[in-house]
Amino acid sequence: MKILVFNAGSSSLKSHFYQLTGSSPPEEPATPLWELEADWSRHAVPARIQVTTASGRVDQREIPIERLRDEFIPIIETLWSGDARVIADRAEIDVVGHRVVHGGDTFRESARITPEVAEAIDRLSVFAPSHNPIEFDIIEAMELVLGRKIPQVAVFDTAFHSSLPAASYVYGGPYQWVEQGIRRYGFHGISHQYVSHRAARILNRDLKSLSLVSCHLGSGCSLAAVREGRSVDTTMGLTTLDGLIMRTRSGSVDPGILIHLLRHGGYDTERLDQVLNRESGLKGLSGISGDMRQIQAAMAGGNARARLAFDAFVHRLRSQIGAMAVSLARLDALIFTAGIGEHSAAVRQAVCEGLGFLGVKLDGERNLRSPRDEDIATRDSPARVLVVHTQEEWAIARECFHLAYEDASK
Repeated sequence: MKILVFNAGSSSLKSHFYQLTGSSPPEEPATPLWELEADWSRHAVPARIQVTTASGRVDQREIPIERLRDEFIPIIETLWSGDARVIADRAEIDVVGHRVVHGGDTFRESARITPEVAEAIDRLSVFAPSHNPIEFDIIEAMELVLGRKIPQVAVFDTAFHSSLPAASYVYGGPYQWVEQGIRRYGFHGISHQYVSHRAARILNRDLKSLSLVSCHLGSGCSLAAVREGRSVDTTMGLTTLDGLIMRTRSGSVDPGILIHLLRHGGYDTERLDQVLNRESGLKGLSGISGDMRQIQAAMAGGNARARLAFDAFVHRLRSQIGAMAVSLARLDALIFTAGIGEHSAAVRQAVCEGLGFLGVKLDGERNLRSPRDEDIATRDSPARVLVVHTQEEWAIARECFHLAYEDASK
């Protein structure tokens, strides 16, 4: 089965092409035959595009942001044309999978994309305006390129959190909010689910025997409390703005601040949206950048605001890990994943230093060795500490494989 996967974020796009054989996909992640990475964030002018094949061929381009949508289809066509092609014709693709950030109450599991499903994804853009519209556009573009005969599958970030108990997902507003779909949904579910399964394999334990806190720390950041393989609590809410301090997003703030700014600060909703989503978080606090690497470099040079941003990020992270652990009643393992989680030894060290009361003991030397899919706790640590490379594209491909086989067996 040949599977093309799209993982679109608010500022980047990853696309992988897999060729799988047999009646079930392997447990270990397969190597993609073709990979596309695009950075289309506001600070990337022009947008950077790179296509890489398993054989090492590379196609690199820089495209002005305003032309990116026009150039999207020709970029995808490098899969079957040009120097980086790995198949002879687009008709060889069996299924296309998409990460879709918000599935609302409507989608509690992955779904074959029909006109009705696509319309629902577009409608849910009101809750994920930085994500769902891009994903909807890619779905439409692939239908234009491939036609309707090649099935497309939506894999929802919110689906993993559909197991949240009501006490975890309701807000303290009037009950009418719940009836209107205003509740905590949680995000990064594809990643949290993948790294939880991967953690069980690393520890050689049955996932159903484990209580885990998964820390997805990238441009967006969220935690999940995972008990017996199911999400029971998480930090993001109705939207991806809630919870932890992030790259440019504020995370949780006192709602009274928003009322104050609307009444007395000359703000309107558009200005609030801009500030909370793009001018806050690490970038807003440091005044330098939302990139943790640049913040750590500035800290080394004595920059006080960079230090404040780092310390606030770690403080919020520690406190929310504690909250997730309370939802689990015990902590068997703490998982770090995504860009910051996988690559910042300083963040991992600072976080773990404050979690001794949960039985977390970090091995400092292992932490510094650029670990990947490894346990970096001391031998006598009651709770294990894992660094797991998240592979959302592979998780999406597995979902596509299973759905395609289910369709074929009907």
